[in-house]
Amino acid sequence: MPIDLICLDADDTLWHNMRFFDRAEQAIVAMLEPFADAGLTREAMARTEGRNLSLYGYGAKSFTLSMIEVALELGGDDLPVSAVRDILAAGRDLLAHPVELLEDIEATLTALAARGRLVLVTKGDLFHQEAKLAASGLGERFAAVEIVSDKSAETFERLFARHGVDPARAMMAGDSMRSDVLPALTAGAWAAFIPQPLAWSHEVAEAPADAARFRQLSTLAELPGWIDSIG
Repeated sequence: MPIDLICLDADDTLWHNMRFFDRAEQAIVAMLEPFADAGLTREAMARTEGRNLSLYGYGAKSFTLSMIEVALELGGDDLPVSAVRDILAAGRDLLAHPVELLEDIEATLTALAARGRLVLVTKGDLFHQEAKLAASGLGERFAAVEIVSDKSAETFERLFARHGVDPARAMMAGDSMRSDVLPALTAGAWAAFIPQPLAWSHEVAEAPADAARFRQLSTLAELPGWIDSIG
């Protein structure tokens, strides 16, 4: 059975993303050295980010608010005002960093478009994700763009219904086991996992033990070949 709809994640699947968040986290670790060691600061960031997802969602703005909260928690009344100013500057850098495509992405998208309709499926801040897509120059390659608050099985079920495709003829590919692979499989689609360095702990999950519709790939460039083997 051929694949008709090919859904692709954006951040760290089409372009670099986590390297910039890692750089911002390194900055707050350095800022808070007078109050906490690096391990404690990173633990506080992971805990605070996870707690704040239901309030602020995903993205650079949520991350910036979490950085401020961690700084206030660890620095207390001794935290200088300049630290908050520096955190806000780091947050602005996150929102304004250049969009750097991963290797061979344009050629890979050309190959994938010859095999099915392409839909971009990404989560995060609407304005920021739209800005990154515009800066990437890739927008015209997609038949549709879906910017969602989270990725769940229900998200994919609605998406497949909206695009009029049988889930068994749909594919999702991305760098998150939790958000890209597992919910797509639950919704009845195929799923490709392309791990990237600096994976966010919140997105880590166990791979499916025995799933014929799942494959781990080294790069997105391997996806057209797998789709051909399915068809």
